Amino acid sequence: MDKRLGRQRRRRRIRAKVKGTSKRPRLSVFRSNNYLYAQIIDDSRGETLVSFSSRNLSKKDLAGKTKLETAKLVGEALAQKAKQKKIKKVVFDRGGYQYHGRVKALAEGARKGGLEF
Repeated sequence: MDKRLGRQRRRRRIRAKVKGTSKRPRLSVFRSNNYLYAQIIDDSRGETLVSFSSRNLSKKDLAGKTKLETAKLVGEALAQKAKQKKIKKVVFDRGGYQYHGRVKALAEGARKGGLEF
């Protein structure tokens, strides 16, 4: 079994337990080699409410920053956008990745920005 298949299996296992509702939507994380993507999803309606990625940050914001620092910025920016849409509580979906490194930094940034999970 390769890495990709293992992650997909973990992701399905997590997704079976973690559901986003209109009261408490799901914060989903996708991590590529270069970028980090996060979105807040209402699974009951099948709708993305808020999304943000490291691609949305300006070069000025990214200058001299590590991937961990960038992940924290993405989490904080996502939390700000969620606040504008009056979203305070979410369910965290790590997308099959370990709760470690960039995924953890994004979660901490989102908590710092005001999201509860």
